[in-house]
Amino acid sequence: MRALARKSLLPMTFIVVMAAAVAGYASDESDTSSRASGRSSFGKSGESGQDPQDQDPAATAPADDGNAYTPRRTEQNARVGVVFEKNDSGDHFCTASVVQSPGRNMLITAAHCAFDAEAGHTVDDLVFAPDYRDGDEPTGLWKIKKVVLDDRWAKSQDEDLDVAFLILDKKDGKNIQDVLGGNTLGIDRGFDNEVKITGYPTSRDTPISCQNRTTKYSDTQMRIQCTDFEGGTSGSPWLADYDPKSHTGTVIGVLGGHEGGGDQDDVSYAAYFDDDIAALYKRAQGDD
Repeated sequence: MRALARKSLLPMTFIVVMAAAVAGYASDESDTSSRASGRSSFGKSGESGQDPQDQDPAATAPADDGNAYTPRRTEQNARVGVVFEKNDSGDHFCTASVVQSPGRNMLITAAHCAFDAEAGHTVDDLVFAPDYRDGDEPTGLWKIKKVVLDDRWAKSQDEDLDVAFLILDKKDGKNIQDVLGGNTLGIDRGFDNEVKITGYPTSRDTPISCQNRTTKYSDTQMRIQCTDFEGGTSGSPWLADYDPKSHTGTVIGVLGGHEGGGDQDDVSYAAYFDDDIAALYKRAQGDD
């Protein structure tokens, strides 16, 4: 249970004007000891050297609700990518995605992806590879310069605060949002939403996606049934209301929260985005 009482806010969605859509993508689609920082595996974050899981999502078109598939390369999917430590020579272990911000260099992921609980501090040598597939990095590696998470997560790993914003350095003088666009952040959107989740299992070098409706697990947690979301998919965005005309969707959750996202590959969780997450997002904008 939360240590502090929550104050309710009216439903709202943070919207930031977005740059023009990127050309080149389809507009629609029918053991941790090797890590220098000592970051330990938690929830559905990946673990170096783990054996691949038995999974083979369909490779062309979206499957039935709740079943994973391999998504096509589109500008929507290009905003989702893998998180590595230091560089791309090791295993990717979490997923992150571009979210709109005034500074235009912000990602969203799960807090447990960017915090070393044993050491008691954030992981400071992370890099992001958007649209990663089989070693191909269309826009290269982006260095994460700052991790912003709730102080209460740092103290107690409160599952209702398992959200982090990652601030990127510019790359070749460009902001990531100018290159890929970004999704808006949805606050207090309710527990029943049709969403698309895209993430990167550590055992694969291509993403998986799934569409289904979210359900209420508790007053502070959402739940969804999607197959094959194993280790490495922590931080995957839960995207609602994608508009192909504006090329924008709304992130209403990230895979994490209860049990670090869940202890079963086919059932996942996300902390509900309420006023605490809104305050964290506002704080992160000051560092962007």
